[in-house]
Parts: sequence; C-alpha cells; structure tokens
Amino acid sequence: MEIGDSIPVLGSWFYLHFVENVGMAYGMTIGGSWGKLALSIFRILAIGGIGYYLYTIIIKKYHSLLIISISLIFAGAIGNVLDSAFYGLIFSESGPITLATMFPDGGGYAGFLYGKVVDMFYFPMFEGIWPNWMPFVGGDYYLFFQPVFNIADASISIGVAILIIFQKKFYTGKKTVYTEDEEEI
Repeated sequence: MEIGDSIPVLGSWFYLHFVENVGMAYGMTIGGSWGKLALSIFRILAIGGIGYYLYTIIIKKYHSLLIISISLIFAGAIGNVLDSAFYGLIFSESGPITLATMFPDGGGYAGFLYGKVVDMFYFPMFEGIWPNWMPFVGGDYYLFFQPVFNIADASISIGVAILIIFQKKFYTGKKTVYTEDEEEI
C-alpha cells in the first residue's frame, strides 16, 4: 500500500483515506500563512462564543436537544482547532511518497496554529454521469459525497443538522423550560 491509497472498510461504500486538510471545509483556503492564522484565530474566537452560548443555555435549562446540538458543534470545533494547533508541531510533513513521523528530530513542519487538520473518513456512496439535459453539468461524471472528513467535522455537521431540523422547536419565541425530569413546564 502506498500513501494516498484508501483502505476499504465496508466494500466500496466506506474507506479510511488519509488527507491533510490545509484550510477549512472541503480544503478551501484563504490568503496563505496570514489567512491560516486569521482562520485559526477566528476558530478560537468562535469556540469562545459557542462555549459562552452553551453555558447560558445550560444555566437557563433550555431544551436538552438544543444543548446537545450546540455541544456537538462546540466539541467538533475544539477538535479541529487542537488538530490545527498541534499537528504541525509534533509531526513531520508527509508527501506523495513520504509518511509523516511523530516527534521528528528537527521538530514539526509548522508552528503553533499553522498545522493541517487530518481527515480520514470517505463515503463515496454512488457515481454516474449527469443526464445530458442537465444545465452546466450534463454529460459530466459525478461521485456523490466526495468529501473526506473527520470525527470533528461529523460532530459539527450533526449538530448543525439538529439545529436546522428542530429550529422551530428551539426558536419559536416561546421559551420551553424543562425540569430535572425533562417534563415541560
């Protein structure tokens, strides 16, 4: 097996695939090293804001599903920041034919907050060719669910999905407070 190969876990439906993500979601980047620093600082500030919001909704005993969804987003954000902050400090840089080593003699490949985030879950569910009548993509090849992601990304996505699905229950203007028995007051 070589670097960049995928390890099948469930046939052709789920693979472990090592990717070092230099930016944010789907590998998007902004402005080189200054952009990476700005992104890292933004992530830390966002974690502070999410943590404060989580603290207030716990104290005010908001709906437990809202607390769970915000907790998932909070935990995922912390995981990605920790990866970005420390991965570059403790690993050497990997390449197409070289594997990263932990605690290399010369130190890691990047400074604090400049590391990459490791993604590893790949779910190529199905593939095909777009019908010719489709505007812009007709006749093109597609692979459904191509992104490679990690547990932190999944945690954030699940938390956001819960917020979207149950937003009317959480944010209707009427505050629902629950007792310790989870009975609505």
